[in-house]
Amino acid sequence: MKKTLIYSAALAITTLLLSSNYASARNNNGSVTHIDGNVQFPLTRWQIVRHTFRIHVPKNSKALTELIINIPDNITLSNDIKNIDVVDEKEHKINTNVSINGRTILLAFPEAVAPNTKFYIELKNVKRPTISRNSIYHLSVKIVGSDAEITIGVAQFHTY
Repeated sequence: MKKTLIYSAALAITTLLLSSNYASARNNNGSVTHIDGNVQFPLTRWQIVRHTFRIHVPKNSKALTELIINIPDNITLSNDIKNIDVVDEKEHKINTNVSINGRTILLAFPEAVAPNTKFYIELKNVKRPTISRNSIYHLSVKIVGSDAEITIGVAQFHTY
């Protein structure tokens, strides 16, 4: 019995460490905003989870005015904007105007997010099927002085 518990604990810790989906951190001297990582909590087959993205605005990039998140077809989000939090690395809330239109979340920043900033976007109460394909979000931004939408990457969440 003890052996089974030890193996189960070791497997759980290994799964937690290896499957957090965090991307490798990039150099802070870059000029392109990017997704620095993403994680799902809990890392189980639960149907309701939290998806978190870490966004990095390098010091040589332009400030962000908007962030657009395209929601995958295989998940459901509440239209309640209280389920979306945007915080900096010190967990201070970032002033954000949140709107949800169909399968798109628009985060507008009244005060542009300055270069050399890392921040988190937490989507709470994400409903996903317990057995399905992975969930892939597409993210893009708008920067100061431009109305063009710039793709910054994708964030993939595995279905366990």
